[in-house]
Amino acid sequence: MANIPTTSTTLLCDVAGDPQHVRWSELVARYRPMMEAFLRERFPSVEAEDVIQETFIALSRALPSYRYAPDEKGHFRNYLTGVLRNKALRALRNARQQAGLAAAEAEMIRLQDVGPSSTEAAVERAYRDAIFELALRQFLDDESVADRTKRIFERVAINGEQPEAVAASFKMNRHAVDQAKHSAMTRIRRIVKGLEAAGNV
Repeated sequence: MANIPTTSTTLLCDVAGDPQHVRWSELVARYRPMMEAFLRERFPSVEAEDVIQETFIALSRALPSYRYAPDEKGHFRNYLTGVLRNKALRALRNARQQAGLAAAEAEMIRLQDVGPSSTEAAVERAYRDAIFELALRQFLDDESVADRTKRIFERVAINGEQPEAVAASFKMNRHAVDQAKHSAMTRIRRIVKGLEAAGNV
């Protein structure tokens, strides 16, 4: 990892009270190499620039209430890498969710035997993306659905986890996981049909 920068309390105080302070560029230059090295080592698949920018935005909001007390709370670099790690983990979760949503939506379309003509494909896909995401939100917010069914569906269909691993974590067999996923997809398809009939999308 890059050399660990020393902490300047005056620098932290200067930028804490003003997100537009001229010394922000100094703070960025001081800590960016360490942050880039941290991401390369632990999160090589994330977009480092986006994560670093989000970290500095979060830092600008948190610094006014941050108190540098290394003997009590640890060094500032540890605090900063903690924020950076959280942003990187969120980026990974978002990427997996987007990939999982696309896969789950594609499966729903296949099961419904939907086949729009090539001239209507782009509009039809955008419509079905929107209606599926709305149906998914309704499904996840539905308190009548067992929490375990929701969690299984999220992990298998959205996060793309292996059914065997999910089954082991819930101490159930693979068939039960498949049934829970099928039950969730069936319910989501019913919600989709209801939304289409009501013209809510």
